[in-house]
Amino acid sequence: MRAVAFITALGLITLQITGTAQSGLRAVVYASGFTFPLDVVQDPSNRSVQLVVEQGGRIRVVRGGVVLPTDFLDLRSATVSGGERGLLGIAFAPDYITSGRFFVNFTNRDGHTVVARFRRSADPLVATPSTRFDLKFTPQGYIEQPYANHNGGNLEFGPDGYLYIGLGDGGSGGDPEHRAQNPRTFLGKMLRIDVNVPDADQIGYRVPPNNPFLGSGPANTLPEIWAFGFRNPWRYTFDDPTLGGTGALVIADVGQNAYEEVDYEPRGRGGRNYGWRLREGLHPYDASIPAAFQPLTDPIHEYNHLGRGGSITGGYVYHGRLLGPAFQGRYLFGDFVTSQIWSVALTVDANGEARATNLIEHTQELGGIMVSSFGVDAVGELFALDYSRGTLLRLSGPPIAPPTPAALRIIR
Repeated sequence: MRAVAFITALGLITLQITGTAQSGLRAVVYASGFTFPLDVVQDPSNRSVQLVVEQGGRIRVVRGGVVLPTDFLDLRSATVSGGERGLLGIAFAPDYITSGRFFVNFTNRDGHTVVARFRRSADPLVATPSTRFDLKFTPQGYIEQPYANHNGGNLEFGPDGYLYIGLGDGGSGGDPEHRAQNPRTFLGKMLRIDVNVPDADQIGYRVPPNNPFLGSGPANTLPEIWAFGFRNPWRYTFDDPTLGGTGALVIADVGQNAYEEVDYEPRGRGGRNYGWRLREGLHPYDASIPAAFQPLTDPIHEYNHLGRGGSITGGYVYHGRLLGPAFQGRYLFGDFVTSQIWSVALTVDANGEARATNLIEHTQELGGIMVSSFGVDAVGELFALDYSRGTLLRLSGPPIAPPTPAALRIIR
C-alpha cells in the first residue's frame, strides 16, 4: 500500500477484466472528516462503534455514523508519519470484551516498526495511553526498518486466536538486500505469535508451538515466522468462519513494476513461500540469489501494470446480506492508485485450496474510491475508506422495495 507517496516504484496498470457489474452496488458516506484514514475496525464490545485509524497517529471513534470529538487513542507524539510511515493498523484481542487489550502497529520517531499493546480505560470509548507495552521482537522493542517504505502495517487475529503481523521487505526498490527470503529477519514475512500472556511478561508474546519453522525449514529461521516471500502485504484478512467462511488467510501483496497479486492460504497452512523477489506475481523478477526454500506458492490472482499504475488494497471475502446473494463468498478488493474496485469468485477444492474466477469490476458503480482499506462490521457488511476524501463509506446493494401488502381491499 502507498499512502500519499505510496506510489513509488510502480508502473501503470490495466486489468484483465472479464466483466463489469450491473448489480446496483453502492457506496454511501457513513462518516467523514478524517485525515488520511488507513484502517477501520469494528469494536467487538459495541455493534454501533467502529474505530478509524488516521496515518498521523489518531484513532477516531465512530458511533452510529457520528465521529466523536474524543479520540480513542492519540499516538501523534510517538509516530513519524508521511509516505508509507505512520499509524498503520489496529487489532482487538479475541478476549477484548473482558481484557480490554488491543494492539497497534506504527512507525516510531526513528522510522522503525513498533507493535504495541494497550488497554481501554473505564470509559470503553477511550484507551489508556499509560498501559502501552511494546512487544519485544528485539531487545530494543521494535523491528528495524532500513528504508522508509514497505512497512506493511496490518494486524489481524486469526481463527486460532493468534496475532498475524504482515511485514514488507524493508523498502527501497526490488528488495536490494534480499530480505524477503532471508530466514534471519522478520522483514518480508508473515509473523504469527501468541499474545495471550500476563501483563508482567517481559516479551509480551510467546511463539505458538505449532509454528511451521520451529525445528524445521531453513537454518536459523526466526521462530515467529509463519510465511516467507512478501514485498508489502497491504491488508490481509481471514475468511471469517463465524460468518460461514473457511478460515483461510487472503493476502494482497503490492507489486514492484509490473504485477499486483492476491495470495490464498487455507486455514492453518503456514510454512509457505510466496516468492518475492524471485517472482513478482507469477512472473520471474530476480533469481540471482536462490529462494530460502522451494516450492514457491502461486498467487490465485494477479493484474498487470499496463498504462495506469497500481497498488493493491486487500479486502474481504463477503458473507453479509446487503450486497445480495450474488456476492456471497466473493473476495472484494481494490487499488489505491487507480481507485478501482473488483470482486472475484473463490472456488475452494477438497484440499482447501482456492481458485479465483469471474473477475468483475465495480468502479463505475461505486464512483471511484481512493481505497486505503476495507473494513467489516459485526454482521459481515463492508466498509471502505477513501484516503483522499477522508470518508468512511458503507457498501450496499440496490435499494430494496417494501413488500407489497397482502389482502388488499377497496374501501368506498
